Amino acid sequence: MQTTAPCFHLRFFGGLTPLLTALLLAHSPGAADSQPGAAVAAEELTLVEAGVARMPIIVSRDAPPFTRRAVGELADYIAKISGARPEILEGQPDPAPEQAIWVGYQPGLKEIFPKLDFDFQHPEEILISCDGKNLVIAGRDRWDPDHMTIKDRNGKEIVGVQQEYGTVNAVHTFLQDHLGVRWLWPGELGEDVVKQSTLRFKPFTVRYHPQIRGRRFVFMIYPLEKNMSGNEWARRQRLQLDSLFIDPGHPFHDWWDRFHETHPEYFALQPNGTRHANSGRLAKLCKSNPAVWEQWLRDVEADMAEYPDRLTFGANANDGWTSGYCTCENCRAWDAPGGAALIPWVHKKSGKTHTYPAMADRQIHFANTLARRLRERFPERDDLLVSATAYGASSLPPVAAKPDANVIVSGVWSFHNQPNEADREAFIQWSKIAPRLAWRPNLTSDAGWKAGFPNSAPRRVIEDLRFAADHGVVSLAMDWIFDSWAGQGPHYYMLAQMTWNPRADGEAILADYYQRAFGPAAKTMTAYWELIGDAATRIGYGKKPEREVWNQAFFDDAYGRLELAAKEAADADEKYRKRIAFVRAGLDYLRLIRGMEPLIDRIAATKGTDPDAKAAAQAKWEEIWKEIRLIPKQHPFAISGPYTTPGNKYLQKYSPDQTLETLLEDRPGFR
Repeated sequence: MQTTAPCFHLRFFGGLTPLLTALLLAHSPGAADSQPGAAVAAEELTLVEAGVARMPIIVSRDAPPFTRRAVGELADYIAKISGARPEILEGQPDPAPEQAIWVGYQPGLKEIFPKLDFDFQHPEEILISCDGKNLVIAGRDRWDPDHMTIKDRNGKEIVGVQQEYGTVNAVHTFLQDHLGVRWLWPGELGEDVVKQSTLRFKPFTVRYHPQIRGRRFVFMIYPLEKNMSGNEWARRQRLQLDSLFIDPGHPFHDWWDRFHETHPEYFALQPNGTRHANSGRLAKLCKSNPAVWEQWLRDVEADMAEYPDRLTFGANANDGWTSGYCTCENCRAWDAPGGAALIPWVHKKSGKTHTYPAMADRQIHFANTLARRLRERFPERDDLLVSATAYGASSLPPVAAKPDANVIVSGVWSFHNQPNEADREAFIQWSKIAPRLAWRPNLTSDAGWKAGFPNSAPRRVIEDLRFAADHGVVSLAMDWIFDSWAGQGPHYYMLAQMTWNPRADGEAILADYYQRAFGPAAKTMTAYWELIGDAATRIGYGKKPEREVWNQAFFDDAYGRLELAAKEAADADEKYRKRIAFVRAGLDYLRLIRGMEPLIDRIAATKGTDPDAKAAAQAKWEEIWKEIRLIPKQHPFAISGPYTTPGNKYLQKYSPDQTLETLLEDRPGFR
């Protein structure tokens, strides 16, 4: 195994960072640790001149699979921009060329760049440097050559797995910040490049390492282990290949099936004296039982053998937070009633309701106990963490307990795209005692977020991501983003950009997004998206009824702006008109669904007794869905195929098939 610096049992290769300056446009995700004095050569480096590539790309012979793929992308995009594709060489030639693009750390780089430090100290650190003669694009890479192919939970193989992918993220940073490539949304239409026959750089050096190291679950719809059509987009946004895996779920969900017959003592003592769970997946544990700790450690050892890149292991309670907690004396001793909020919970078999202290103190005691056992079992691994969830019964911070240094608190504080000051305050209080936080908000809004309706608040993204970073967030997971780019695209794009660098100039990135996406119609399309955002805010935050906001005046205004934008782009590149039509598809979807309102009103007025009203509504519903089904075919990624279906529960209030009771319950304000 080759290494360039000590790093436990994994291979370690170079590092990189985001840059302050862009080659083509004044857009940057922000830079850290900039070293403008590291390269002092006066001459400029010419990658391509008049459509001719002037130097090769050199990558190590033993570069891992994702680095090799990134090298191919780098060459391809240089060709898209300039018309010239550089030659790719594997391994350092002898003699070395006078000029080259070096991708990934290679031992010879210390001689080529004698003033650069390639001993990267930070996780996922990236380095991009040009000295006027050579360009290096590298990053801190860590992998175990014996465990680069693993199986996911469904038994499917994932090839090329690493613990850190610094070089890949460095390449995509270079493409965005220095070659001006944009991936506005997934698919061909969302890609934007600026043609340049000559690519030339003045000397620079920039380093960066991301604070938010858990990024793969921001877009759970684009997982590494599945061949989803948006995977490339997530990877190029530097989200998918991260270094801190924190399972956003419940790690003990299978314990009841595994152990309830052989080890009933693992489970919570109920008020009736049994250790029976209401539901297997919701079964709670007897957390004070040392046998539970030992079983957890055995599971961790098995996970580490199969997934050596995993650093974090869950101690999160199972779902169903209002019932089933252990009432044994030892578990109750971990609670802190004084000052703690009280929660009611129900034992379904007895039907009794109990009032009990909130569970944060117990949860943290449990996590700390497991974290200490983990340190004892693996004393040489100071990078291993235990995650504990601040959710439901443990949402409020503990009264007395404090998380250990190797405990990460993962919280469902849902204040991002809906008003929730209580969650926001709980988040702040947790940040004062937790060494690090993972933020996993539930994304929802009365303005049709989960239905895929137009709903975008990119400036809220800028504010909240910076707020999260300032309060110690190192991992981010969004539950859920529904892949409806025509109605929510700016919001998604800014989530991706600000997750990579929460302290970037968000306003500049947003302005660049509108300009690159819509060209001569950028000003009008900016106004369109602000109209969409204002309407969603009035519904979601102002609690205004949908019918008062998404009314005919709104649609007239919105369509008017889109028509003006199309005229402004009429003589420009065809891609702008196509993108405006793409966005229009999201508004069409909202208009079609909202067209059910008067028909549902008619059914409600007769309390479901008018068969003609029901028949008219059913006919209209079927007609609407014939049109809606065409949208994703004509405009891929415009609206979410899996979710925007007649059976989507978030659309049922518009459906004539719902029960009358549900219909009438939804009538007030037609929300």
